[in-house]
Amino acid sequence: MNEKRELQVDIHQLWTEYQQHRLPDIREKIVAHYLSLVKLVAGRIAIGLPTYVDKDDLISNGFFGLLDAIERFDPNRNIKFETYAVARIRGAILDSLRALDWVPTTVRQRARQYEQVLGELEHKLGRSATDDEIAEAIGISVAQLHTLLNQLNASTIMPLEEFVKTETPSKQLATPLQYVEDEDVKRTLCQAINKLPDKERLVIALYYYESLTLKEISIIMKLTEARISQLHTKAIFRLRGALARVKSSLL
Repeated sequence: MNEKRELQVDIHQLWTEYQQHRLPDIREKIVAHYLSLVKLVAGRIAIGLPTYVDKDDLISNGFFGLLDAIERFDPNRNIKFETYAVARIRGAILDSLRALDWVPTTVRQRARQYEQVLGELEHKLGRSATDDEIAEAIGISVAQLHTLLNQLNASTIMPLEEFVKTETPSKQLATPLQYVEDEDVKRTLCQAINKLPDKERLVIALYYYESLTLKEISIIMKLTEARISQLHTKAIFRLRGALARVKSSLL
């Protein structure tokens, strides 16, 4: 307990000195203290990316986000640095991924088609559609649907991007609800999460609210990581569909 208190005092002292003098050696100590945040965010984002995307590259880009956060952070604002830094780190990593345009055009097209079919089907049914119903609506087998979901996984790494703030408060990684700006949209998203099938809702809760990895979730739910990934992808598309319907009704 005393050691933890001493560490907190040290980092507070470093911040005080850095705000006063802006010395590079003090900044390096602050960077070293918070470097684990970069690894945490990069590791979480890397889960849904293709294997050819280098995690070290994500960490490097996240490092620049950390530096930016240190330079811009104002201790006088009523916000924890970790909260501010995570948003900056995540933003830097996602910006680098957008610049790479790493999601193939064919995957984007399939994602749009899947989202449209799923939205129309669930609006018609008034409930979450089953795999059999989705596969039939698309015109493929359930096995082919699962293969499609695996391909679409990469397109959900920025799952609710069009509805998010860039500097939303969070403890580690923001939950879907923490990202949302509009209260009506937040209410819709909350309702949509509650309406998810049990397994998908549990994956969302464990991943976004408990900050567990897909591997940890697979152990808890006694399913393969591939299956957990599929459940995450399906849940995100259902949530995006619900948000898209609200967005279109406001236009």
